[in-house]
Amino acid sequence: MDVAHLVLTPQLDGVTMHGPPYKSPQEGTLCNTGHQLIFSSRKEGVEELWLLQQNIDVVERKVTKDVPGGNLVIKCKDFRVITFEISSTDDFNDAAVSIESVVYNDKVTLLYPFSYRPTYRIVEDGWTAFRPEAEFSKLTASEEWRLTHVNKDFSVCPTYPSLLLVPKCIDDDVVVASAKFRSGGRFPVLCYRHTNGCVLLRSSQPLTGSVKKQGLTGRSKEDEKLLNAVLGPGKRGYIFDTRTQTVAQSDRTKGGGFETEMHYPQWRRCSRPIERHHVFLDSLSKLVEACNDTNSSVDKWLSRLESSNWLTHVRNTLDVACLAAQCLDQEGWSVLVHGADGMDATLLVTSLAQVILNPDCRTIRGLEALIEREWLQAGHPFWTRHKRGCFSTTSTGRTKAQAPTFLLFLDCIYQIQNQFLFSFEFTPSFLSLLFQHSYASDFGTFLGDCEAERISLNLSEKTTSLWSYLNRPEILHTLLNPLYDPNSRIIWPSVAPVSLVLWRELFLKWSVDQTHVKESWDAIYQLKATDRELRTKAAKLKKQLTELEKEAVQAGILSTSINEMENGITRLVL
Repeated sequence: MDVAHLVLTPQLDGVTMHGPPYKSPQEGTLCNTGHQLIFSSRKEGVEELWLLQQNIDVVERKVTKDVPGGNLVIKCKDFRVITFEISSTDDFNDAAVSIESVVYNDKVTLLYPFSYRPTYRIVEDGWTAFRPEAEFSKLTASEEWRLTHVNKDFSVCPTYPSLLLVPKCIDDDVVVASAKFRSGGRFPVLCYRHTNGCVLLRSSQPLTGSVKKQGLTGRSKEDEKLLNAVLGPGKRGYIFDTRTQTVAQSDRTKGGGFETEMHYPQWRRCSRPIERHHVFLDSLSKLVEACNDTNSSVDKWLSRLESSNWLTHVRNTLDVACLAAQCLDQEGWSVLVHGADGMDATLLVTSLAQVILNPDCRTIRGLEALIEREWLQAGHPFWTRHKRGCFSTTSTGRTKAQAPTFLLFLDCIYQIQNQFLFSFEFTPSFLSLLFQHSYASDFGTFLGDCEAERISLNLSEKTTSLWSYLNRPEILHTLLNPLYDPNSRIIWPSVAPVSLVLWRELFLKWSVDQTHVKESWDAIYQLKATDRELRTKAAKLKKQLTELEKEAVQAGILSTSINEMENGITRLVL
């Protein structure tokens, strides 16, 4: 079934549009295909607007008394606000009903990725580009770890993938018992193995609370055995709990809780709080509201920016990730990260720590692989979290399940990249693309909440992968950082407030002209291309000169080469 049947009026003439990409109101035709809103101006040379309806967050109707029709305000998940001025009351109502019917539907299979068919040749299938077997072999060459198929039918943990890395000395029965002791079955699994042998793991909270669940009474010897096997004799580790002490104690009364140190003597538990995911959306809403208010004074705008607390979340998240990386690299202690369910703050910390420690994660392909491992396969519920955006309210469907956790992750990378520009293979535009496609896309990569759902939706057969599109040479070229200088070292970002900046290219994209940013990058690309061209010409000239020298020596014109003569003169001078 398609969504075209929901469209009451496919085409409306005489519509006036206000908003980006136009700097002034434009009159034209509005077409509704069911998946796309297309606005075509009557003026020559004016580009068309193509808006994916999945990108629409909120539809608002504004009607003026005694005036037919009304204004249809479209607020998008990518922060832009567009207004369509429709003069006919019937057309206005039909357009509003048609758009609302599509935007507020809950059926994933009705979304555009299931109808999209690429017109280009797919060089590499993104659905198979980052197979767990290949990626896990990069994580650890150690014989101390093994791949387990214990979750092949997703019965042990419905939000984990079918393949996972566990200690080789731990059998699957112990893994299953540990899963029963962890919230949602998310038992400790390997994320990353550092060069010194220390490991980074993630899980959900243990079920140590007063409320009995599945017959548990506060501890699990199998869970203790699994975690001790990770460390080995005489080794120590940290357990990073991303909840506040208050929240952890509250979860304990509901059956959750935290590890009791007497049962985990090799591990030291420490609280490293990051706000709960639903708080992020409130902060983002305040930030975007401030960024879209172009009439605010500088002082008021800065005050609203600070009171949104978005950059505070960025700083706190980076702080915890840096600390986890420091424990692994400088203290030589392994780290287990968890919060309550292990799907938000936990993934923020484990993925950012790898960006800091692992130079491969700072390349385009490496970041794609990281997102696959630590977000998609790790069970971050993209479909649930991104169903509504920053403009939504409780009356338009916002719940505590919605959250821009992934955007916070991308913003943290932006902050690191802003401090170490030469160390990243990609430009900030790559991060912006990932943000946009995670909320609304032609591709099926970010649909569903976990691997089990993606398999049930048969996404690999019915949709195209985002990686198939981005990894095409002609697209990759536009995302490359011309200043990239591969850096194999660990990078330590500053989390001081003065070191953190607003992601202007994303949050101010629709309210402040970003032409100068594009022009700056274009100038850098041109300089780099010129430099490359000059180096190529110099290499050719040097090669030609060398060949001429050889011919002159052979012909007796020169008794020795030019280089040898220059070296002789240098020795005489010295």
